[in-house]
Amino acid sequence: MVSSQSSRALDALNLFIGDVIGGIGPYAAIYLKAARHFDQASIGFVLSAMSLATILTQAPAGALIDNVRQKRFLIVVATVLMIGSSLSLTICTQFPIIVFTQIIYGMGAAIAGPAIVAVSLGLVGHQYFAKRIARNEAFNHIGNVLAALIAGITGYLIAPQWIFYLIALFGFMSILSALTIKGEEIDHALARGEQQNSKTEIPLLTVLKDKRLVTFAVAVVLFHLANAAMLPLAGQYLAEGNAKEAPLWISACIVAAQLVMIPTSILAGKLAETWGRKPVFLIALSVLPIRGLLYTLSNSPILIVSVQLLDGIGAGIFGVLASVIVADLTAGTGRFNVTRGLIIAAQGTGAAFSNILAGSIVHKWGYNAGFTSLAAIAFVGLITCYFGLPETNQKK
Repeated sequence: MVSSQSSRALDALNLFIGDVIGGIGPYAAIYLKAARHFDQASIGFVLSAMSLATILTQAPAGALIDNVRQKRFLIVVATVLMIGSSLSLTICTQFPIIVFTQIIYGMGAAIAGPAIVAVSLGLVGHQYFAKRIARNEAFNHIGNVLAALIAGITGYLIAPQWIFYLIALFGFMSILSALTIKGEEIDHALARGEQQNSKTEIPLLTVLKDKRLVTFAVAVVLFHLANAAMLPLAGQYLAEGNAKEAPLWISACIVAAQLVMIPTSILAGKLAETWGRKPVFLIALSVLPIRGLLYTLSNSPILIVSVQLLDGIGAGIFGVLASVIVADLTAGTGRFNVTRGLIIAAQGTGAAFSNILAGSIVHKWGYNAGFTSLAAIAFVGLITCYFGLPETNQKK
């Protein structure tokens, strides 16, 4: 049984680490433009290098986490890399050095997130994993909202570079939280997907041949191929005739979705145990095509913010169920983390192509065609999961 100390430390770790792992991108873009006077192409290259580093590191990071018992140490090392890379933006001015440091940042992010999931599984086991991941996600979203508000105020009132000092502070608090988790309570066999006190390890190729896993991977790619471009596209659509207020409304979209994700994550963890994984995951897949079609009705700021609340439902459920379903499918194999890394890499690949695809469609046929195409892709993902993925919870 996990102690209250370790449980609360894991809560704190998720509260602080979320904005460290995923929050630097928008701030880096603004800072490089305003303070370093980079052009859009250079900024895009820096952010793409970071994202590509994260995608390419996911599977090797998962394999590393599967084979290293010192998972708290991995979290600490990864966080130190991200802190150093964040602070380097306030010092470095040369483009190649900034690209290199942000590649390091992307690699650190690829290690820290999966290591936290592995520690969570090692602490509570498969029986309570869905509820624990739901709790992780809820604290993560709370941290994102608080960090966004504090960073915006700090950057505006003091100086833009203070945003990166804030991220470094969150990173330091993440390290303290990770070290407060009791290492002896982490079952490292469970943390890699083995049975408790077992030495079982199934070949990775055998795991990847599982048709259920292949179907899930396809659904994940289609979900993110449809989802990643929706908010940026909605922002561009909103700016048509509302250019001055557009940044304010986009901020409202982000905060509104994050606030919806908090209760959604908690509820998803509970329903995944009572209803089963598949019905809850289908809800996440169902709201995405609806959201895409609703965007075609108008570029009214009120409508777009309202529709963006659906993203809180879809992303809130996905954040919980993605790890839980992989844990179900890899239980007893010893390949949980490397398999999850491959799934996240597939997710990142779908997201990377989403903006390219949507941008090309909008350029040629307009915004409504873009939103409709993304909705159609999401619907294909829904159908794929409905017919191809069985219930993965063995108790159901």
